[in-house]
Amino acid sequence: MRLNVHTSGGGDRTALLVHGAMSDHRTWHAVEDALLARGYRVVAPDMRGHGRSPRGAYTPELLARDLAENLPQGAEVAIGHSMGGLALSLAVERLGPRRAVYYDPGWLFTAVRDGDIAAMRKMVATADAEAIAAANPRWSPDDVKAEAAGFALFDPDFFTMITDCAGQDLLPARPVVPSLVQLADPSFTISPEAAEELKERGFEVRVVAGTGHCSHRDDFDAYMASLDGWI
Repeated sequence: MRLNVHTSGGGDRTALLVHGAMSDHRTWHAVEDALLARGYRVVAPDMRGHGRSPRGAYTPELLARDLAENLPQGAEVAIGHSMGGLALSLAVERLGPRRAVYYDPGWLFTAVRDGDIAAMRKMVATADAEAIAAANPRWSPDDVKAEAAGFALFDPDFFTMITDCAGQDLLPARPVVPSLVQLADPSFTISPEAAEELKERGFEVRVVAGTGHCSHRDDFDAYMASLDGWI
């Protein structure tokens, strides 16, 4: 599958940015600008079923294969959010970045509760910019605009993957490259027990205090501060 891949900047260091479910590459606009200012070239795909990338079957393995086949190898850093963090973790050995950042990654499908998928389907189908802004008062107008645009292009069939993976524990056994796990406060994707297990397995774990699942939009400065030493 050939993904739609957004690129910007002409720096000699490359940063890969992989969005989460229901979004597309535009969710990264503020992070992208910050990385460009630091001299990076930014490469940000739309995962299959998102943005302007094709639709298809949905499994974690297919998402990972798409990244491996469409993104450059050897990036300075790769960051994956939520479901993008899961896909990145399954592709990281093939992509070979120098560092990886897994941001509130979707590794524990045991956290999916009855009714979550139905609620997300309804949100994507009915939410407009006004509703998104009301639900996320700390987001900038550009963040709200990007979220609405992502919803409009998202394939709801993607939710079948989450249903199919229900109950699975996909925590990586080890960091393939030096790896940071960024967590929301609290994280609904990684439990406190899982966070401790990740530390024991060799991952660095940092919490972006006072933020939800989309920390980069809830508190951009705190999110970027949590990347200190990794970008």
